[in-house]
Amino acid sequence: MTFSITARCAKTNQLGIAISTKLPAVGALCPYAKAGFGAISTQSFINPYIGINGISYLEDGLGAEAVSEKVLAEDPDPEKRQVAIVDGDGGSAAFSGEQCDGWYGHLTGTGYAVAGNMLVGEETIIEMEKTFKNTEGQPLSERLTAALEAGQEAGGDKRGRQSAALLVVDKEKYPLFDLRVDDHHDPVAELRRIYTVTVKELSPLMKMLPTLANPKGAFVPRDISLIQDEK
Repeated sequence: MTFSITARCAKTNQLGIAISTKLPAVGALCPYAKAGFGAISTQSFINPYIGINGISYLEDGLGAEAVSEKVLAEDPDPEKRQVAIVDGDGGSAAFSGEQCDGWYGHLTGTGYAVAGNMLVGEETIIEMEKTFKNTEGQPLSERLTAALEAGQEAGGDKRGRQSAALLVVDKEKYPLFDLRVDDHHDPVAELRRIYTVTVKELSPLMKMLPTLANPKGAFVPRDISLIQDEK
């Protein structure tokens, strides 16, 4: 019931997921990511513990393929699940169970995994993969958003549109982006709008936040005033 891309940036080591579906609040249960370790999208008759436990296994040092095998072996009904995983080294794995509904499938490569079920057709994931590859060199958040747009343009969820989300982690325990469109008639377009506003108005402030390396942060009142004045 969903289409997504899970990926890692080879240049920055950022990890993230962009996802959309014809159900509300897809960002609440499907995407999981941990800076430095990996990202997981769990979809199709969602089992959130695939994401929760999978991230834990990535932290333990398992690679994407090993984590995929482990979480599916633990699941009592794996043929209903769809999973996409990218680990901190760029290894990728995906699984689409035989009881996924409608058209379903996945594509993987170094640093990415694209997956979808209950889709209009395979063009959705093909165009997502193509767009992700063609945007190499751009920020991971932009590449993920563009890939999701390409998937929607190619057909997306055959039932329609309702929610979308973008989750990206960098080096900190808090996310670089955690954007959600929980209920909207055109969620991918709305996600793009929110992303654009976030890059302009929030991202500059994110650079001032306390970090593991600099717990004090780098707040500069003058810079904050300039950002506010631009609005």
